[in-house]
Amino acid sequence: MIRKAFLVLLLITMVVASGCAHQAGGVAPSTIPLEAGNYSVLEDVTGKDCVYALLGLVPLTDGNSTRKAVQAAIGSVEGADALIGVTADTYSQSFVVVTRVCTQVQGTAVDSGA
Repeated sequence: MIRKAFLVLLLITMVVASGCAHQAGGVAPSTIPLEAGNYSVLEDVTGKDCVYALLGLVPLTDGNSTRKAVQAAIGSVEGADALIGVTADTYSQSFVVVTRVCTQVQGTAVDSGA
């Protein structure tokens, strides 16, 4: 009986300790100054950079940088060197022992011809 109660308590603790959250970031017209009509639109892209932490306190990896998320988005399309219509947000996920916090950037990849 005690063993069953312990397992139920453990399951409840795991559910309560798990979760996620989404937080709005920012919006920008582009990642570099662009003149209208002086660039080629390529495709919509997403990039992210994450950090993992033990118990939400001890970092296990380096990360969660907007700069790296932008670079990942631009680097996902050959010939792209900037983004237009840029949005950024942050989300976190907790899985009892490990927490992940990510910065995500979305936009349209362009070739500025530079």
